[in-house]
Amino acid sequence: MRYLTWHIERLDELVALWNKELHVSLPMRKELFKQNSFLDKNISYEGSRMVVNDDDEVIGFIIVKYFKEKTQVNMRDDVGWIQAILVDSEYRHRGIGSELLKHAEAILTQRGLKQILLGRDMYHYLPGIPSEDQQTRTWFEKRDYKHFQSDVDMTRSYDSSEEIYWPSKPNVEFSIVQETEKEDLLHFLHRCFPGRWEHEAVHYFEKGGTGREFVVLKENGEIIGFCRINDSKSPITMGNINWAPLFNHELGGVGPLGVDSEKRKNGYGLAIVQAGIAFLRERGVNQIVIDWTGLIDFYRKLGYDVWKSYEAYQKEIG
Repeated sequence: MRYLTWHIERLDELVALWNKELHVSLPMRKELFKQNSFLDKNISYEGSRMVVNDDDEVIGFIIVKYFKEKTQVNMRDDVGWIQAILVDSEYRHRGIGSELLKHAEAILTQRGLKQILLGRDMYHYLPGIPSEDQQTRTWFEKRDYKHFQSDVDMTRSYDSSEEIYWPSKPNVEFSIVQETEKEDLLHFLHRCFPGRWEHEAVHYFEKGGTGREFVVLKENGEIIGFCRINDSKSPITMGNINWAPLFNHELGGVGPLGVDSEKRKNGYGLAIVQAGIAFLRERGVNQIVIDWTGLIDFYRKLGYDVWKSYEAYQKEIG
């Protein structure tokens, strides 16, 4: 048995191992794994490792991240992430997972980080451990990881003949961002939602985004709210369409979204979600997922039900 450095040459084997163990609930696509676990600039190649058996077959891995990018966006630089850890079920209870985690924690500690999160990383797969996976939750709890939050994914299926509902609010309008409005959108996000959502929008345009993934709410021509929408044509696969292979038809995703704090209490939040849904349905998308949220009652107003649930864990280090 050998521990190897993280390398894309093993991409096919890594995806095959993931699907051997998790394909029923979390079917992995090679393109998604490449995007999230190799192309992300925040991957720690020192902390991430692969394990191979005596036949040079991949039997385990851990993917580690911390914020490494050069950016003007204000991002936390004291947090590390375990994006994923997986060991072939035929090789468990031999200390492989413990060795992988111990190495990852040592690297993140050496980097001077203060906290480790399970999932929730840039280009994430999951916002935590699936709630039903009590065995994995217990395994991390024994290693001093503390539960701090529960989150869910929600979904709704629409009949193609069902009428598309467009929200109507006085004195405001909903529209898809045009390429000429890129700087207006980024300025709005920097002013109202600095941090991760702003950073993800910068990435989106760097990767060729034209604006079709952003619905904006305008008042007197000024952006006062936004909602991101995703489908199979999006330049980046976001978390709400990670598990599209579980559906037999086109999957769309809604979120994140936000409204200028000075413009809230007008029903704009629900309305901009409705607008995002309407734009997706106009594109022929009739299955929609809203991921990584705790606002269950809010989305139930639109007919969405809980689909998957997760438990968030963290560990203080340093």
